[in-house]
Amino acid sequence: MTYELPEVWQWKNQNDDLSANRPTAGARFDQTLPEGDAPLQVYSMGTPNGIKVAVMLEELKDLGIKEADYDLYLIDITEGDQFGSDFVDINPNSKIPALIDYSQDEPVKLFESVSILLYLAEKFGELIPEDIHGRTEVLNWAFWQTGAGPYIGGGFGHFFSYAPEKIEYAIDRFTMETKRQLDLLDQVLAEREYIAGDEYSIADIAIWPWYGRIARDELYDDAGTFLNVGEYTHLVEWANRIAARPAVQRALEADYQSLN
Repeated sequence: MTYELPEVWQWKNQNDDLSANRPTAGARFDQTLPEGDAPLQVYSMGTPNGIKVAVMLEELKDLGIKEADYDLYLIDITEGDQFGSDFVDINPNSKIPALIDYSQDEPVKLFESVSILLYLAEKFGELIPEDIHGRTEVLNWAFWQTGAGPYIGGGFGHFFSYAPEKIEYAIDRFTMETKRQLDLLDQVLAEREYIAGDEYSIADIAIWPWYGRIARDELYDDAGTFLNVGEYTHLVEWANRIAARPAVQRALEADYQSLN
C-alpha cells in the first residue's frame, strides 16, 4: 500500500504512556532525583550512549583520579524517567546520559554523551592529547560518532530489530550505510592501534559502545551475522581489545542505583 503524504502531518500515536515519544518536549511529571555524596552525579542507563560515560569514569578511576568519584542512578527510559522534571532540568532534550558536577562553585549540568566525555577529559587532563594535531584528530572522531551513530541506532537498529514490520527499502538503506561506516573504521584501524592514533582516548570510548559492540555481535540479535562483521578484521580486533579493558568490563556491569 502506497503511503500518501497529508498536507499537514498529524500525530496518530496519542496515548498516556509516559515513556512513549511525542512531538513535544518538556517535563511530563514532577520528579525528585536522588543525590549522593560523590562530586559527580550521573543519571543514565546501560545503553550505548550511557555506557560511554560509565567507561570514561571507570578509566579515570584506573588512572588514580579520586576526584572522578561518582554516584550512578538509573534513568529507566522504558518507564519514562527521562521525562521527569528534575531530569529535564539537567537535559531539556530528555535523553540519557546526564551528569551534574558538584565540585564547581556553581554546579555544572551536562548532557550529550560526547560533551560529557570532553568535559571530563579536559577537567582531569586525561584521555585527550594536549598537542593541537592529536587533540584535533581525537575530536574529529569523537564528533564523527555523534553524527554517524544515529544511522546505527535510529536507522539500522530500529528497522532491523524494533520496527513493527520489516521494510526492505529502510533495512537496505541503513544496512548499506552501517557497513560503509564499519568498513571506514576497519580501514582506519588497519593503520593505527586506536581510533585516533597510537593512544587510547575519548574517541575510542565514544565509538566502542556502538561500533565495537556491533562488531562483537552484542548490540542487536543476529546483527553480526546479517552484517557479516567478521570481514572487518581490524575492527573486530580493536573491539575485542577494548572489551578486555578492566574499566570497560566494570562499566558494562555497572550497578545502577534505583531512583525509587
